[in-house]
This record gives sequence, C-alpha cells and structure tokens, in this order.
Amino acid sequence: MTELTVDAAEAGERIDLFVGKKLSLSRAKLKALFERDLVRVDGRKAKKGQSVAAGQKISVEVPVEGPRAPVAEEGPLTVLHEDAALVFVDKPSGMPVHPLESNETGTVANRLVARWPSLVDASEDPREAGLVHRLDIETSGVLLAAKSRDGWTKLRAQFSGGEAQAKKLYLALVNGPIADEGDIDLPLVQHKDHVRPALSSDDAARPARSRFTVLQRAGMDALVEVQIFTGVMHQVRAHLAGIGAPIVGDALYGGAPFEGAGRFFLHAASLEVRHPDTGAATRVTSPLPVELTERLKQRGL
Repeated sequence: MTELTVDAAEAGERIDLFVGKKLSLSRAKLKALFERDLVRVDGRKAKKGQSVAAGQKISVEVPVEGPRAPVAEEGPLTVLHEDAALVFVDKPSGMPVHPLESNETGTVANRLVARWPSLVDASEDPREAGLVHRLDIETSGVLLAAKSRDGWTKLRAQFSGGEAQAKKLYLALVNGPIADEGDIDLPLVQHKDHVRPALSSDDAARPARSRFTVLQRAGMDALVEVQIFTGVMHQVRAHLAGIGAPIVGDALYGGAPFEGAGRFFLHAASLEVRHPDTGAATRVTSPLPVELTERLKQRGL
C-alpha cells in the first residue's frame, strides 16, 4: 500500500495520470488497478477519470507480482531420458540452469518450456520449469526436471534433508596431492559468491560430505570421481580445494589454469533417483563432453 498526497501544483490532474506519474506505472497496470478498485481518494473508491484536489490523500494498493514463467526459447537440448514423469537432459557448460528474471533467455529452463510448456506448473517457482536441482554455469552433465507438481515434490525431497537420497556422481580433473580415495566431511558456509570451510563460530555453517576416488593419474593431475551426499552450493569445488587438490580451471577456488577451455573441469556424470511414480531406482548417465576428453588425452589421461 502506497499513500500519495496531492500538492497545489498537481491539483486538477486526472487521477490515473497522477498515480501513473508518481509510481511509474504502465497504462495496462493503471487500468488493472482501477478495475480492481485498488485506488482510493480519502478512503473512497476512485474513478479513473476524476480529477485530484490539493491536499487529498490517494492510497494505492499495488499487488506484488510473483515470478513469471520463462520465455519459451527454441534451441538444442539433448534429452538423455524421458518418460511420463521425468525429463533428464544433458546441460552444456556455459548455460545457466534457469533465469533469475522472467524475461531472461539462454537458459536450460527456456528450452525446456519451449518443448514441454506444462513444466512451468510443476515447480513452485515457474522460472525453474520443473527442475529439481541445479548445476553451476560452467558445470556440464545430467540435469533432471519433473513433469508434475507431485513428482517435483517427491523428487525435491530426495535432494534435501541432512543427506540426500539422490545419488550424484561427478568427474573432476584436479591438480595437487590427493590420496587414492577418501571421505571429506567438511562443513561449509556461504561467503559472498563462494563457500568456505566453516569455523566453529559460524552459525550458518551447513554439513557437507563427499567421497572421492582417483580413477587415473598423470603427474600431479588426477581424474577423480566424486559422490556428494549433501547439496551445498559449490560443494565439490570447495571440498576438493579444501584437501589441496582444486579443480583445474576453477580460479575461484585456486585451481590451476585450463588454457583455452573457457570452463573448469567438472562434469555431472550420473544421477540416480527413486522414480516418483514407481519407486524404482532410475539412473541416467551423461558422457564426458568431447572438449574434456580431448583435454584428458593432452595430459596423458
């Protein structure tokens, strides 16, 4: 609710023009306000064409608009698996998962709703287009969307809680001393655009647990498989950096340069969930992108 006072210089103006100027509203929004009786003069319902007088109190109730569905945008979208309830897609590096503002394009969600318009009703936030989890912009790999609100709710539960039930496996190329395998149990706390290991005094610390296995080595480089049991932002990146083996190309966490790649080496290789309709284990894999396999060969892996 906003209250406006008419001064002497504004006396005689049409009320709709007065309100529109004061609140920077479009004609369409102004029309809707008057049609819904959301503009009042000294407590009484206002008519669109009436004039205002000096000293009058104009109260305007402007409804808060919720997020809108993503703009449908045609474009390449690799579908790894689809059934009546689920859509698994292969997210390329460099593409955001969903828009922050409704008019943004160039995200996975934009392409999802172009192919399956009903996905906007599956998630609580229509911008997410039914997606039940996220990947960083530079991370490639398996991404899952639900086709119904019931399915979305069931799947979201598998990604949340203390330790997620969804099984997420990543492939990462790291540079630094690292054991053949191990568990990382390191609480994390968000700090601006990244996360850091939590201190005992950090009230906002979140439990974070990962398990890694080295698949191949070449000098200080190692190709590592990582399973995460919790879902903290940047968890794989922060955990590997926390044990002294940051991901190649991940400058934010101290990774070695990855010249010419335009990304860091992190790939969501597989995702396993319980199917929301049948309860059966459903596992989908994503092949390592060509640009990453070529880089491995160059490094003798």
